[in-house]
Amino acid sequence: MRISDFWRLMDDEFGAGYSRVLSSSLVLAGVGGRTADDALAAGYSPRDVWLALCDVQDVPPERRLGRDIKPADKGSGTF
Repeated sequence: MRISDFWRLMDDEFGAGYSRVLSSSLVLAGVGGRTADDALAAGYSPRDVWLALCDVQDVPPERRLGRDIKPADKGSGTF
């Protein structure tokens, strides 16, 4: 998982503003008692941080992969 995917998941699940509050203040046991921001800065993978956050916030398994994003319409097929 890339860091951009982490932030997309955070924003989708918690909202753009609240996701930043959570990442800077919520201590996560799954990443050594660090906040998400501190864990990312310390080199933890974004996936591990995301899953630790999901555990603490009780994000159900069906939402841990994020919402479905529909592919962009490519039009009529003419180039």
